[in-house]
Amino acid sequence: MPGISAWRATLSACCASLVGIGLARFAYTPLLPAIIEAQWFGPEAAAYLGAANLAGYLAGALLARPMAAVIAGPALLRGLMLLAAIAFFACATPLSLAWFFTWRLLSGIAGGALMVLAATTVLPHVPSPRRGIASGAIFAGVGLGIAASGTLVPLLLRQGLVAAWCGLGLLCLLLTAIAWTGWPASSAAPAAPQARSRAHRQARPLLWALYAAYALNAAGLVPHMLFLVDYVARGLGEGLATGAQYWVLFGLGAVVGPVLSGHLADRTGFGPALRLALLVQAIGVALPLLGLGTPALILSSLIVGAFVPGIVPLVLGRVQELLPHDAAAQKAAWSKATTGFALLQAAGGYGLTFIFSESGGDYRLLFLIGTGAILLALTIEFIMGILERDRRRLSRPEA
Repeated sequence: MPGISAWRATLSACCASLVGIGLARFAYTPLLPAIIEAQWFGPEAAAYLGAANLAGYLAGALLARPMAAVIAGPALLRGLMLLAAIAFFACATPLSLAWFFTWRLLSGIAGGALMVLAATTVLPHVPSPRRGIASGAIFAGVGLGIAASGTLVPLLLRQGLVAAWCGLGLLCLLLTAIAWTGWPASSAAPAAPQARSRAHRQARPLLWALYAAYALNAAGLVPHMLFLVDYVARGLGEGLATGAQYWVLFGLGAVVGPVLSGHLADRTGFGPALRLALLVQAIGVALPLLGLGTPALILSSLIVGAFVPGIVPLVLGRVQELLPHDAAAQKAAWSKATTGFALLQAAGGYGLTFIFSESGGDYRLLFLIGTGAILLALTIEFIMGILERDRRRLSRPEA
């Protein structure tokens, strides 16, 4: 990476994930009550505006590669970060529902595209033995955003809602400036056509299994992401303040999760690390079902919080293992994985909300479904891991 160290580029990509996902998505949750209280929008409209970012995220994941084909990598990444920052300032002036919706949608597009492009731009330039920890550092930005949503936003809201939006916009501009000169200017060398075609054919079934497992994992995380605080506050009768404390634990887990999972992957390989992560997640999601009290809920919050962003570097690293030396194919595969994740997370959110309503508020059913989804993902990955091992053994030349 001429003139730019791998860790400098990693810092830029971390800033990108912090701006595009950590802040653009998760900072809206604590802003939502203030928006309703200030009568900017009613409760239904405010929730609808929150969904605009998720829709934009899906669109950004789909549009990332076409945009990258037209605009040079560093210029596009800088522009996407600037767009997310500008969206914060634009939302400080709620001129109309359409205005606000448009900017929340654009911030989601920026976040989805940054999720696809930032890490895949940087990681081909990181030495292979350090890609796990570098990938974890990149996606730690998501965890920092979750943590900031529970700490920084309430402090900014003391100065008023407009000041909070502008403060977040300034923070995004600062992070954009930090990242500005850290993007690698050159792409990794493409694989030879013959080798690329052979590698793609061999990897295709493993990739589709990975997409399915990653999407199922997204659905399995929904019970905690949407219902954890409500479960503690109303389901257990502990009150909203206690519920919020579990969300802080969730955020703390999210900060360290990507780095720990990346470090594990560097030691074991991404495939084994991914399967272990899915097993631990299943346990974390299932813990509220066991009725073991506060210690189990604390552990559950930390585990699931850690893997909301912590699963991301493992899946991206697995994509790179399956498609080595082909940055373009890695970006294409990662775009598909991100799209599947976004689709099932959205579907899981709507589906579990419907089930919760129809079941009369049965929280246990939600955690049971989430556990089942992750166990199914683990089963898929476990079977594909066996098939991959057998394929390698059969293709190894005999002594």
